[in-house]
Amino acid sequence: MASDTPESLMALCTDFCLRNLDGTLGYLLDKETLRLHPDIFLPSEICDRLVNEYVELVNAACNFEPHESFFSLFSDPRSTRLTRIHLREDLVQDQDLEAIRKQDLVELYLTNCEKLSAKSLQTLRSFSHTLVSLSLFGCTNIFYEEENPGGCEDEYLVNPTCQVLVKDFTFEGFSRLRFLNLGRMIDWVPVESLLRPLNSLAALDLSGIQTSDAAFLTQWKDSLVSLVLYNMDLSDDHIRVIVQLHKLRHLDISRDRLSSYYKFKLTREVLSLFVQKLGNLMSLDISGHMILENCSISKMEEEAGQTSIEPSKSSIIPFRALKRPLQFLGLFENSLCRLTHIPAYKVSGDKNEEQVLNAIEAYTEHRPEITSRAINLLFDIARIERCNQLLRALKLVITALKCHKYDRNIQVTGSAALFYLTNSEYRSEQSVKLRRQVIQVVLNGMESYQEVTVQRNCCLTLCNFGIPEELEFQYRRVNELLLSILNPTRQDESIQRIAVHLCNALVCQVDNDHKEAVGKMGFVVTMLKLIQKKLLDKICDQVMEFSWSALWNITDETPDNCEMFLNFNGMKLFLDCLKEFPEKQELHRNMLGLLGNVAEVKELRPQLMTSQFISVFSNLLESKADGIEVSYNACGVLSHIMFDGPEAWGVCEPQREEVEERMWAAIQSWDINSRRNINYRSFEPILRLLPQGISPVSQHWATWALYNLVSVYPDKYCPLLIKEGGMPLLRDIIKMATARQETKEMARKVIEHCSNFKEENMDTSR
Repeated sequence: MASDTPESLMALCTDFCLRNLDGTLGYLLDKETLRLHPDIFLPSEICDRLVNEYVELVNAACNFEPHESFFSLFSDPRSTRLTRIHLREDLVQDQDLEAIRKQDLVELYLTNCEKLSAKSLQTLRSFSHTLVSLSLFGCTNIFYEEENPGGCEDEYLVNPTCQVLVKDFTFEGFSRLRFLNLGRMIDWVPVESLLRPLNSLAALDLSGIQTSDAAFLTQWKDSLVSLVLYNMDLSDDHIRVIVQLHKLRHLDISRDRLSSYYKFKLTREVLSLFVQKLGNLMSLDISGHMILENCSISKMEEEAGQTSIEPSKSSIIPFRALKRPLQFLGLFENSLCRLTHIPAYKVSGDKNEEQVLNAIEAYTEHRPEITSRAINLLFDIARIERCNQLLRALKLVITALKCHKYDRNIQVTGSAALFYLTNSEYRSEQSVKLRRQVIQVVLNGMESYQEVTVQRNCCLTLCNFGIPEELEFQYRRVNELLLSILNPTRQDESIQRIAVHLCNALVCQVDNDHKEAVGKMGFVVTMLKLIQKKLLDKICDQVMEFSWSALWNITDETPDNCEMFLNFNGMKLFLDCLKEFPEKQELHRNMLGLLGNVAEVKELRPQLMTSQFISVFSNLLESKADGIEVSYNACGVLSHIMFDGPEAWGVCEPQREEVEERMWAAIQSWDINSRRNINYRSFEPILRLLPQGISPVSQHWATWALYNLVSVYPDKYCPLLIKEGGMPLLRDIIKMATARQETKEMARKVIEHCSNFKEENMDTSR
């Protein structure tokens, strides 16, 4: 099972400081610019963590607002030291790098920072004397500057925003640079001249860059240990250059087989060359390549018995010449992954769960197009088979969703996979901490990607959690997101149904403060709008019934929400639904339950005192819909109205005495052992009807309700009644002159039930 160990003190302090910058580390200059307190001095371990966690919070936490001048906190290397920082997405702009230009950076990773322009190239020179590792992956505009007034001479060097390509920048002076990632740069960046000044490169990533002549790579044949040429259109010339790089330990020539057509085919001869010439090779990725048949032995020839990673038994013929198994072999969407004997400790592929998880792990950061397809395969495994590495799978999907929250394919496949990975079958293996991480990425997806499939998948995944308890730590946020989904009138029917179900579950069994807060968010109004739309369409479906049920729950002992219901034409919708759907029993039960909540609020009862409403409630006393529920709830509404006394009866028809008689008749017709479709959190609204003589029928209804509940559900309701002080009130009824004899008899039975329950459950252990 995943660990529920608490966060480290360092993590908690970092998070707190970042969420309270101007109250901890800094102060606001001119109410705008952030400045570090003069008495604070921070070492590189803390500074690096602050910056990297800040980036994580901006990208992954919805309730975290980035500060425009955050990086100015680290402008002075005398008080702060930055050495290794990883920045990503649109968070980083030219002025942010400029703010930290005096720092002696050793490692700078800039990933998909598309807002960086050629101004940042000049800032990079500030780090040239210390920088060892640099990534500009996906920073597609960093080699552009504003077009000069005279226009651009060569229209082919102009990008869509009318900026021109910088042609004179090189890595001259970056004498310590060993690791460089230029992946996903635009095609016409002059890579060869750009890199020529670098004498001792150890790792180079040119993913997605096309160059017909790779001969320049040989200048590092004695130093290059890692080379990534993902999605480069290769040729035999490229292979001849690669095999001269005899120090290589990691070679990646993989490609995305769906992105474009590549003529190059991997042959047995090419693989043999790699094995013969690259004797230090530990990791090789040839994913996505078309492999010619003569690379592997036939199924008939494969040795039987346990799968082996020994090169001598390899099913891939050229790899039999390996001196040792590879640490990693990338074979995703490559037919070789389905062979039995593969000489590698870790293989990415699509044959089984292990290979798929290895693929997600290897490609998440820089290859979302591959990752989404790997996650889709994981989705099939979790849906059809059983996921054997659940915790690893969950963590990998969470990481992918965090890393690519604006990538549609990742969000669709990832949210779908989470639905199956969090279902009840796997629940016992998941810690509270891990499940909370799932909830957060699901809410991030709902927030960032307003797309039908993503929204549906996210809502379905939330249904796998205990509601409301597991969602309470994000209670406000999840309600806001669900209400935003329900607001548009034109909405996918299945999403509406799931979202209303979730809304209903979220307001059931929570305290009144939560209900009031959600009511103020527009919960009541949203539900009424949904009901109104269904009425116009003359449809009574689950959305209609769930909406009334949600209103029933959110108005429970919450006067403000009851008032909101009345103010926004709730009673008209009640009457219209009753008329349009006379046979819908569950609908009637939900509506009457809600009106019972409204009737419990003394200040609102005058609004129910109309001939039309009283007649409707009286007629529903005789309803047999949903057992006794509709009749019971109608009687409850009238009991509270009766409780206000004859002087509050403001209508001539029907008369108070007539309604009272119908109430007595209804109560006497109910079976005391009826099982109930109701859930009381408190008896307070019922108990207030007991100590009074102004309406004996209200007193009788309340006593009947208690007798029924303690008889049928003693374990739940006997303790509740005792706890809330119901026993003395029932004893008082027995002494009351105004109470009916049958009411007194029923009160005695309730007391007897609770007394017996108390004795049976008394703890006699010492």
